Amino acid sequence: MKVVLAGAFGNLGSDILRQLIARGDTVVALDLKEKEIPELKGKYEFHAIDVTKPETLKGTCEGADAVITTVGLVGASKTLTNYDIDLNGNLNLLNEAKNAGVKRFAYVSVIKCDTDPSVPMLEAKHQFEEKLKESGLEYVIYRPTGYFYDIAHVFMPMIEKGKVTLLGRKDYPCNVIDTSDLAEFILLHLEDNGKTYNVGGNETYTYKEIAQMFFEAAGKKVKISRAPVFLFDLIIRKAEKEKNGKGPIVRFSKWTLTHDLIGEDKYGKLSFKEYIKSRYSKEAK
Repeated sequence: MKVVLAGAFGNLGSDILRQLIARGDTVVALDLKEKEIPELKGKYEFHAIDVTKPETLKGTCEGADAVITTVGLVGASKTLTNYDIDLNGNLNLLNEAKNAGVKRFAYVSVIKCDTDPSVPMLEAKHQFEEKLKESGLEYVIYRPTGYFYDIAHVFMPMIEKGKVTLLGRKDYPCNVIDTSDLAEFILLHLEDNGKTYNVGGNETYTYKEIAQMFFEAAGKKVKISRAPVFLFDLIIRKAEKEKNGKGPIVRFSKWTLTHDLIGEDKYGKLSFKEYIKSRYSKEAK
């Protein structure tokens, strides 16, 4: 199978790229820049693209059997929005795929993206999902709950300071998944049609339990406090007033910390608890 992989060098994209090559697919890797992965050198075709500029996508999908996109705006930007990348950027890719005669299109979205239009990251992804469903192509949508490394990115700096601050009084559960496990799930279901999967790992923990596991792995005393939800609203207003591009990210962070994020399509060989331990054992070395 010839597969076009957009966003090939992000954390998830790199894992999908490895697994596509391992199973013998012909891969066209698309991204803003190529990241060197020594063991994969010379095993795929690379094209530098900018999804906001349709001309950079020309010809990239020719002869492909399927397109997989992990493309999305994940950081703060003063010049780009989630609607520029998650919606319109992926629409540009979808149109290129249709023009090239590609029959199958797979999209990595986010769980519950259709539940809160006030959060740009959710609403932009939801709008693209609807466009994909209307496209006439065979499609699969994957809605992950979150990734191991994302949780570590949030919690480890707080652990280093000796205190974790959680949001609100209620403790919400989630079953995050490792990107390598999600990549495997994506490829197992790539030839499905008209399916939407809410994908999470096999272990479910509350944020309080996650904080406790991080403290234990770090060998530190557990110290957890709680901040009122309205504090995030103040941060959002400040960011939007300053136009520093951080508003949408803070909105999404607030949303994730105040909702149950459990994917019923549970999958994975890797343990989140063991992953947390491994992060500190690696640092100790």
